[in-house]
Amino acid sequence: MLLPCLRQLLLIMFTFVLTSCAHVEKSKAHIKSKLSESQNSKHVIDDDAYSSLALMMQVMQMLHENYVDADAVTYKQLIDNGIKGMVGGLDPYSQYFEPEIFDDVEKENTGMFGGIGVVLRTDKKGLLIMSVNKGGPAERAGVKVGDIITAVDSKSISNMDFRECLEQLKGRPGTDVEIKLYRGSDKSEHRMLITREVIKISPVSGVKLISDKIGYIKLSQFTRPTVEELDKALNKLKAEGMNALIFDLRNNPGGFVDSAIEVCSRFIEKGKLVVFTKGRDDTKKKEFNSVDCKTKVLDIPMVILINDMSASASEIVSGCLKDYKRAVLVGEKSFGKGSVQSVVNLSNKGGIKFTIAKYYTPKAYVIHGVGIEPDINIPVKEKDKHRLALQMARYPGEIKPKYKGSIEDVQLERAIEVLKGVLIYKKSGL
Repeated sequence: MLLPCLRQLLLIMFTFVLTSCAHVEKSKAHIKSKLSESQNSKHVIDDDAYSSLALMMQVMQMLHENYVDADAVTYKQLIDNGIKGMVGGLDPYSQYFEPEIFDDVEKENTGMFGGIGVVLRTDKKGLLIMSVNKGGPAERAGVKVGDIITAVDSKSISNMDFRECLEQLKGRPGTDVEIKLYRGSDKSEHRMLITREVIKISPVSGVKLISDKIGYIKLSQFTRPTVEELDKALNKLKAEGMNALIFDLRNNPGGFVDSAIEVCSRFIEKGKLVVFTKGRDDTKKKEFNSVDCKTKVLDIPMVILINDMSASASEIVSGCLKDYKRAVLVGEKSFGKGSVQSVVNLSNKGGIKFTIAKYYTPKAYVIHGVGIEPDINIPVKEKDKHRLALQMARYPGEIKPKYKGSIEDVQLERAIEVLKGVLIYKKSGL
């Protein structure tokens, strides 16, 4: 009785490895062929796999028959949980998406989804609201920057991971979600019923000339619309006479690699190496070069601001432009998330995301687990990081906003000083 199940599970496991293409039936045929070949092979890999799967089936059957809550141990739930553990146990960036949420993941990556219009980060007490979309459903309901979400639809989020919390907040536009908030300013609690709407993520903010015609752009993430909005910002600043640029990637968690390559292409010549990857086989590497684009900013000095929350695509951009000496990096060492994840659609309409390679800068510096070092290190005191993050989200491009309790953005201040110095040097003709 177990042999057909074991064979099916083994096929599924091999499918995870082989289905980098979209043709599931072809993959299944290939798997069957490989299994047939392996039966005549001298290797014992298949025996090890069958032994391990036999143990998995034994545990699954034991739970299915004896666990106290029968509704929690259907075969589908047990297999889903097994896949979650198998993929999620590899590293923090590999994940299994059940069919119900995989479509939401795809929508999020295109910059469109149903939500309440806030940017969040984890906090000891819950989900800290970093920014509130102007005119969005959360702002209309009275949500404020600095509020902490502690429960969603009467469910405490204390035992949920970040992704689960987001899933609770997102949903079909037009549906309602109730959130419980803690407001630290007056130590009060609030319950709010908010109607979800289609939220368009705007990755570019704070576009302006600061002083001495130094331009400022804050990029919050690398989504599909990023490059289009960045081009608009660059062209606006160029029309206003920009002669230097501060590109703020602090607290930017990253996003799409192709978006990072497009962003780099605005600041370096076409055809230059932006980043390359290496996987299990060190002899095989994949190179990504800058592409042609109408908007180019090649001839003005540039500073990139980074901190310990700048990750992934942010590190690709900062590492590339640092290697080519196209930009001076100011701030703190970046997060160090430089691994490549492949997203694969599964036959159950779910998907898995798993790590297949690591990123390297043009000069072959590894990003993952190391991070990008700034040229000028300007640390922020630990006690000020939270306040500064909130301040930057509300007042991008301002050294010390005029409100009670604001603090000085020493990293931005130093970036301006660096560019002013460069501009003076250029004018001197030395």
